[in-house]
Amino acid sequence: MNIRIGHGYDIHRITRGRPLVLGGVTFDTDYGLEGHSDADALTHAICDALLGAAALPDIGHLFPNTDPAYKNANSLVLLQKVIATLRSHGWSPVNIDATLIAEKPKIAPRIAEMRAALARATELPPEAIGLKATTNEGVDGIGRGEAIAAHAVALIQKL
Repeated sequence: MNIRIGHGYDIHRITRGRPLVLGGVTFDTDYGLEGHSDADALTHAICDALLGAAALPDIGHLFPNTDPAYKNANSLVLLQKVIATLRSHGWSPVNIDATLIAEKPKIAPRIAEMRAALARATELPPEAIGLKATTNEGVDGIGRGEAIAAHAVALIQKL
């Protein structure tokens, strides 16, 4: 096959005392996401979608949270490494579509900025990156504002 599709999902708890980074963009909040790296749930879901499409191990395997080298790591740098890994296995990204699920903050005003950051990291044009945001309508931990999650799908092609 010359094309493949992958799906990625990530979720992180909201915590105080950390910056909130989503899609490589830092939001002006008094909270962030709990995690070993910068905890960018959107970028992590995209990484896993790309890796899954190529049938490669997930980001937890490539960048384990037990490795101090990835403490507070910039997830866009991890995404660039994922792209390099894909290319080394003969694959190239075609497009990405992702959905952020969060009660707060308002995501829509920053979508263009996030798309641009993700485009730079993936070497794709911004128009090849679909990005949407929704809430969980008050349902479960995400709906109560305790966590932020993301789903992503990616299409890759053989080089």
